[in-house]
Order: sequence, then C-alpha cells, then structure tokens
Amino acid sequence: MPHEDRYGLPISTASDTAAAAYREGVDLMLAGWTGTAETLERAIAADPDFALAHIARARVHAFYQQGDLARQKATTARELVAKRGTERERSHVETLALAIEGRGPDAIAAMRKHIEAWPRDAVVLSLPLGAFGLFAFSGMADHDRARHELCERVAQHYGEDWWFLTMSGWAMTENGDVARGRAVTERGFDLRRANAHAAHAVLHAMFEDGSIEAADRLVDEWIPTYDRAGILHGHILWHQALGALEHGDATRAFQIYADVLQPTATQAPPLNVITDSASLLWRLSAYGHAVPKPLWVEADAAAQKLFPKSGLPFADVHMALFAAATQNQDALTARLAVIEQRLAEGKLPAGPVVPAICRALAAFVDEDYAACAQMLAPVLDDVVRIGGSHAQRELIEDTFIVALMRGGDLPRARNLLDTRLHRRPSLRDRRWQAAMG
Repeated sequence: MPHEDRYGLPISTASDTAAAAYREGVDLMLAGWTGTAETLERAIAADPDFALAHIARARVHAFYQQGDLARQKATTARELVAKRGTERERSHVETLALAIEGRGPDAIAAMRKHIEAWPRDAVVLSLPLGAFGLFAFSGMADHDRARHELCERVAQHYGEDWWFLTMSGWAMTENGDVARGRAVTERGFDLRRANAHAAHAVLHAMFEDGSIEAADRLVDEWIPTYDRAGILHGHILWHQALGALEHGDATRAFQIYADVLQPTATQAPPLNVITDSASLLWRLSAYGHAVPKPLWVEADAAAQKLFPKSGLPFADVHMALFAAATQNQDALTARLAVIEQRLAEGKLPAGPVVPAICRALAAFVDEDYAACAQMLAPVLDDVVRIGGSHAQRELIEDTFIVALMRGGDLPRARNLLDTRLHRRPSLRDRRWQAAMG
C-alpha cells in the first residue's frame, strides 16, 4: 500500500520506517519542536533516495543559516525527485529549493501555483506564513493581509488541523482581527500543546489585546515543557521580557536577556539571535533604563559574525541598532552604502524605508531627536515592508514616539499614543501619557 504524509498526499518511499520518520519530522518542524533534524535524518537513513526527506532537512538547515548544507540537500532532492517522484513531489521540491536559494519572487510564484493544485501540502503552504516567511520578507506592504487571505482560501481543506489553526489564527491576529485570531490559535494550541508556534501565536494575540498578565502566566506554565534548544525557546521568553517592560520591570527583562537571549546563552537560529538581543536592549535603553555598554559590545560582536554583509532588510535594521548603540559609524556607513546601491539598482523590494530607519536610529543615539523624527515620519506606514511581526516592528514606532517626546513635540506624541491606546491597552503608553502631563 502506498505511503502518505499526514495530510493524505502520496510520498515516494517504499520504507515504512522512512515514511513514519518523515511524517513525524514534518510535524515536529511545523510545531517548531526539538528533534526535527534528527527525525528527518532517520528518514534519510532508512531511504537515502527519499527526496522529500532531503528537502525537508534542507529547510531545517536554512532555518539555522547553514546555507551550504541547505543548498546541497536541495540539489540532492532535485536529483532524486527527478528519478523517483510524482508531479506533486517535483513541484514540492522545486518550490522549497527556490526558497532555500533566496529566490523569493520565484518561490512565491511557485508556491501559489503549487497550492492551487495541492492545497493540503502543508510544508509548501508554510513557506509564505509566519513573521519570517516569504510574504513577510517580500517587501510587500500588505503581507499581513496576503497571509490571511491565503489561509482563508485554503481553510476548507484543513478543518480543525492543529498546524493550520495555529498559522491561520496568527495571520488573523497580525491582520487586525485579534479576538478571532486568538480564539482560532487557542483551538490549535489545545489540539497540540507540544507546539511552539501555537504558544508563540497566542502570545502575539495577548500582546495585541493587552493581556500581559495572562501572557506571563502562559510562558511560566508552558516553557518548562520546551527544550532550550527549541527554535523559538528564546523568542518566547523575549515576549515575556516585553511584558516585564510593560510593567516597567527592567530587572526581570535583564534577567531574561542574560538567561536565554544573550549571544553566549542562546541556542536560537542566527536571525533570532540578532533581532531578539538588539531589539530588547534597544527597548530597555529607549524606555529609560541604563544598558551596560559591554552588553551591546558583546552582542554586536556576535552579530557581526552572523551578518557581516547587508542582505535581508529585517536583519539590516537590527544591525543598524547595534551600530547606532555602539556608535560604530564605519559599520553603519558600510552597510548603508550597500543598501543604497541595491535601492538604486531596484534590488531592494522593501524600498527607501530601510535606509531611512537606519539613519534615524543613528540620529536617536546622537540625541538629535528632531532629525530622528523627521526621518521616520514619512516612512512609518512603510515599516511593515521590512517584515517580521507587528510586535517586532513596533520598536520603530516606539523610537519615533520617544524621539517626539524628548524633542519636545508633545502634541504629535500624544496623538500617536491615543491612537495606539484605542487599539489596545498598554501600561507603558499610559505611563508615557502621564509623563507628558
């Protein structure tokens, strides 16, 4: 009897062991759980000619920025699927390979075509979803809506599937339908608690609806079940640190940083290493808490090794945080030169917002708050183009508000805070309002 994946799609392996390990490995990957790589390696060992296992393993390599290994596995998968694979499997392998190779527009086009034909191919559908997915890093201004609409189109094919509920609920939350998004995500979380993406998605909904205490309890209760090596372990605690800052508790935020976010302590993928550390330290500083210079220097040194060159706008913006905080003008100038060149050549889909943010951050650290606000004001609506989640991107708006307050433009700061407080409650925003009188 032919083997199938968990979604009922045929998979080209004659090995019971390989098929079982592949199904388990894919579920672990979709849940952001530990053991994914090892389980997929078991599938490959049981059937070295199993193309889908190779391309899934390549994707995990890509998560950890192991580019050479990812591309090697993708090449192997392409060769194997050409010899032994269905039309669906060939399209599956090619779509993932394009994403692994950084060919975003081609990967998006291939994904759309593939999902039209095989909507229950969850591994391919996962590519555009999430804060670091193809849509988020495409430079699109409407990637939140695009994710939500894609999920709505295929929802009939998934029903009460724990993975799909997780990702579609998160897409609803990011697209502004927070109450519905939280309810849908929580349904998925209830179906599979060993699901880091679900815990993460619920925390995003709680961030958006102001449920800070509930989020804190969720992390405290759930995180002991999740290994420190989990792909989202540090980032989930980063969310808890944001909650601590809502209460003005810098001591707890620093403790979380030292425990799981500091480069010497974290086991996270490279992109999470730099974004979580830079953004938390920046928030601490911008909110008025003294950040010891050695913390910035240590994190910056690690970041420079991980992202020495300009490439992904989301990474570039966080590298600009490091350059600004350590006052490394040479590093910022060099990165900006590459960014500006790519912009001039039409190779920066995110557009002018990227260099504008980088320069504004430097002005903020130089205490030129008027210049910072002047640079950010025209591009605030385009910050979404850098990707990431709303919670991550809010750092830029926070910087703008603090620049307005410190620069004496209190009316504009009050207007922004009023708008945010109409969207969701925030203890921090209330404190800022009170400070302005």
